[in-house]
Amino acid sequence: MVAAAVAALVMVWLAYTIIVNPNLHWDVIVGFLLDGRILGGLWITIALTALSMVIGVALGVTAAVMQLSDSPVLRGAAGLYTWFFRGTPLLVQLIFWFNIGLVFPEIGIGIPFGGPMFLQWPANELITPFTAALLGLTINEGAYMAEIVRAGIRSVDPGQREAAESLGMRHRQILRRIVLPQAMRVIIPPTGNQFISMLKTTSMVSVISGAELLTVSQRIYLDNFEVIALLVVASTWYLLLTSVATVGQRFLERRFSRGH
Repeated sequence: MVAAAVAALVMVWLAYTIIVNPNLHWDVIVGFLLDGRILGGLWITIALTALSMVIGVALGVTAAVMQLSDSPVLRGAAGLYTWFFRGTPLLVQLIFWFNIGLVFPEIGIGIPFGGPMFLQWPANELITPFTAALLGLTINEGAYMAEIVRAGIRSVDPGQREAAESLGMRHRQILRRIVLPQAMRVIIPPTGNQFISMLKTTSMVSVISGAELLTVSQRIYLDNFEVIALLVVASTWYLLLTSVATVGQRFLERRFSRGH
């Protein structure tokens, strides 16, 4: 009881201190919450998060299936992918993709090993900040999702697969109809956490001027010097997005846990 009272007093004191602090410039914060530039950066953040998660989940499922394959070549390729992209910092990967033109000045489609090129583009024109951000976030996310999906697939009783095989079902059918639906109960919670983390991780794109929420906020406060106010604006939107994502995660967890 005493501990709860002390915690409540501390929270009230913190709230009061923040509200009455004249250095926070609440009028600036309120004025920029719905600013067109902020909303534009917010849209880029949402788009980056959604695209990175959708493509990352697809990459993760593919890599997880490859890791569980009987082929040592497929297992080795998937293991190398997850090892490398989980073992190097995301920030380094973003900077690398943004500067890929230093390694490959031109990117095209053609016959490898010195063959002719059918289509070709300058790398600096093709790899925009948004494209570099999408590549970095997607490929990195795929490596983490591979481990999540692999753990989910392995959580399914092997007897389920054996029973399906005895009924004459093909491997792809077993995976799609038997294994993955049951594995979703294990896959959904960490995937939801990854989605929420991705919403905040997009802020790292600011190092390559990706035009997402934090980058736009930085550009504004470099003009008006309202550093803290614009950071509060960005944080408010991040909190709102993660709160909505958390509610969606809880709904999906309940849905896929039915009958367990």
